[in-house]
This record gives sequence, C-alpha cells and structure tokens, in this order.
Amino acid sequence: MKKKSLGINAFLNSLRSILNILFPIITFPYVSRVLQVKGIGIYNFSNSIVSYFSLIAALGISTYAVREGAKIRDNIHEISQFASEIFTINIFSTLISYILLFLCLFAFSKLHNYAACILIFSLQIFFTTIGTEWIYQIYEDYGYITLRSIIFQILSLVLLFIFVRGPQDYLKYAVITIFSAVGANIFNFIHARQFCRIRVVWHFNWRVHLTPILIIFGVNIANMIYVNSDITLLGLMKSNYIVGLYSVSSKIYQIVKTLIAALLMVTIPRLAMLFGKNRLKEYKSILFSLTNTLVLIALPASVGLVMLSKEIVLLISGKEYLRATNSLAILSLAYIFSILAWILTDCVLIPSKREKYVLRSMGSSAILNVLLNIILIPPMNEDAAALSTVLAEMCMFIVNYHYAKDLVSDIFTSRKFFKNLMDSFVGCIGIVIVCLLCRWGWDSTIMMTISSIVLSIAMYGAILVLMKNAIIFSWLKKVKDIVSKNI
Repeated sequence: MKKKSLGINAFLNSLRSILNILFPIITFPYVSRVLQVKGIGIYNFSNSIVSYFSLIAALGISTYAVREGAKIRDNIHEISQFASEIFTINIFSTLISYILLFLCLFAFSKLHNYAACILIFSLQIFFTTIGTEWIYQIYEDYGYITLRSIIFQILSLVLLFIFVRGPQDYLKYAVITIFSAVGANIFNFIHARQFCRIRVVWHFNWRVHLTPILIIFGVNIANMIYVNSDITLLGLMKSNYIVGLYSVSSKIYQIVKTLIAALLMVTIPRLAMLFGKNRLKEYKSILFSLTNTLVLIALPASVGLVMLSKEIVLLISGKEYLRATNSLAILSLAYIFSILAWILTDCVLIPSKREKYVLRSMGSSAILNVLLNIILIPPMNEDAAALSTVLAEMCMFIVNYHYAKDLVSDIFTSRKFFKNLMDSFVGCIGIVIVCLLCRWGWDSTIMMTISSIVLSIAMYGAILVLMKNAIIFSWLKKVKDIVSKNI
C-alpha cells in the first residue's frame, strides 16, 4: 500500500474537522438566538442521553479495529475477514443499545418530555455502525471522507436556514444535525468495498476480539461519563437554562479541542502500525514530534481562549449567554492536560496493549468528575461543571503518565521538551499583551476579536522564531520546500 503523507493527512483531517465544526460554528449563533436558552438546553440534554447508548453500540470497536487492522491492512483476505468479524460484533452491540434505550424511555418519566428529540438523535447509532469509519482510519484515507463531509455539510446548512425559524423548531434542528452524519455513513459503507469486503459472519472466535474490545469499552464508558456527566447532571440538578449556558462554553471548548487534535487523530493509525511491527525507532521519532507540536499549539490556544472568552461568547451566542464567559475561561485551562492525556492514551497505552491501565486512569477521572459535579453544582452551577472537567483531565494525564513512563519518560524529561515548553510560555505572554492592547484599542467586539487573533498568531510565531524553536523552523522549512517545488 502506498504510504500516506502525515502532513497531507493532517491537513485533510484538519479540514474535515473544520467542516464538522463549521456547521455548529455558522449555525450556533443563529440557532442559539432562534431556539433560545431553553430550546438549546432540551437539544443538548437529549443528545447527552443518546450519547450513552451510542457508546454501548460502539463498544471499544473503533480503537481496537484501528490498532489491529493497521497491522494487516496490506493483506486483502485477512483484513476482509477481520473487518467482517468486527462489523458483526458491532451489529449485535447496536441491537442491544436500542433495546436498552427503549427500556429507559419507558421506565424513566423524566425522559418522556424529551422522547421525540432522543429518538431523532438515536438514528445516529445505527448509521454510525454501518458507516465503518474505522476502515478509513486503518487505510488513512482522509481524502474521501473530507470530500464527503463537504457535500453533506453544505446540504445541512441549506436545510437549517430553510426549516429552523422559531423556538418550536428544536426537533427540526436535531434532524438536520444528524442528516449529514447519516448520509455520510451510508456512503461510507458503500465506498468501503474499495478496501475490503465487509459482511455479517457467524462462525468465528468471538472471544479473541471481545476481551480487548470490552476493556476498551470500559475505558470509553469512563470517558463518556466525564465528558457528558456535566450536562447530564446539570440537566437533572438544575434547569434547562443552566444547561443552555454551559452548552455554549462546552461547544466552543470542544470546537477548539477538535482542531488541536486533528494532527493527533491522523497519527494514531501510523503509530499503531509502527508499534505493532516493532519499528520502535520510527515510532519514538513520530511520537516525539507529535507531542512537542501539540504542546506548541495547545498552550497558546488555551491562553487565547481565556483572554477572548467574553468576546467569543458574545459573537457566537449573544448577550443572553454572556454568563457562559466564566465557564468557558475555566474550561480553556484543560487543553494542555487533555491533549497530553489523549496522546498517552491513544498513541502509547492503546498501541502497547495496556488497555487495562487506560481503564484505571479513565475510571478514576470519571469518578472524580462525577463526585465534584455532585458536590459543586448546587452552589456553583455551570462553573462547577467546567472546573470538574479541568481537574478530571489533569487526573487522567497524571495517571496515564504513571503507566506509560517507561515508554515516554525520555520524551517528557528531555531538554528539547522543556525548551519547547519554555518557548511556548514566553510566546503566550506575548499573546496576553496583544489581547490587552487590542481590548484597549478597539471599541468594536468584532474588530477586537479579529485583530487579537491575527496579531496573537503573528506575535507567537515571531517569539518562537526569536527563541530559535526547532518545531517552528521545521514548519518554515516545509513551507519553503512546498513553495520552491511549485515555483
């Protein structure tokens, strides 16, 4: 198989990530005003409920499939049999998740008022299963799924502005939100035939796959608890209004996090393949570069979002949501811990088959998050949910590092890593100064935000160059090479 460029894949996945979040970026300012705070609260609470059943359907299949499939992707017969076995397991887990969902809707009266919205969101469960996105990750085929995303996102945007016109249209918004995912996954299933033949099979050794899948599933359960417990507990303990406020800050936080992690996501299959084939020198080289690059991106993103939290909330959702500023600023502090923990989970512990340790770290983080939410939400409302997320991310990074230190201690304790951190810290001071000057110099919120972002990027880059940062110079060299080839 032709080796895919990590740089091109990173660009394509970044573009796909941007497209996946461009829909909420463009629509959220419109929708948050049209549906108002309570409508947004109902929408997000329903989505958070379905996410638990989506998790049951997904099990740990995607992570396991990428790790194991990357090793045999060049053998069409092996990968076809493997993919068919994984798909069959996924079909059964999907059926179980629907049974449990309907039982919960029947048993819990609290959910009856949200039933219609929950059922709409539940369509994602089936279509995600047949979408077999893990096939495209195994083969690092980001070109196709990027093109597919463009088409369905455009269609969704058109439908949104046609059909969502008032507070009563939150169900229509839910339908349109899942439209792009449903359509894309149908095409995914058809297009996957170019890589291998996927079918339902009956006679194979289920236990070979189920043990690691269920361990990863436990990891995903813990992850889902601390990702979604904030909104779920806010919905149960507070009002739709509070959920709506936190939904704004949480949405912005996730958008930025998705963009930061685009490079990470495309590197996971490559690292899984290298580790699986015991090509540890190449594995360490890519892991070192990935870690330092993401640190260099995550720190300024965190500082910039803290500095501009008020302006971003105003621009995206309006004055009605201004109270979400504090929770967004608090959430922004989690980026560095979140990204580093993510690297250790998906790029180190999972490829090295240490799922049980990931389960421990994720489980302890989830328990911490839930307990903090229960204790702090009554007096602190949405700010408590944000703070619990930061502390949970920090906990997961610390525990992950403990279990991965024999593989990564040379990276995290190297002079180059500390030099990179120091360069980024100095650059972040420049970002703070730029944002303060722009706030003083502009009365317009839009102009202040745009100038702050543009000048902060320029200032940060200039400081890294002055600090002779190796990562920034490698980026500049790649840009120079691309330009020279095209001249």
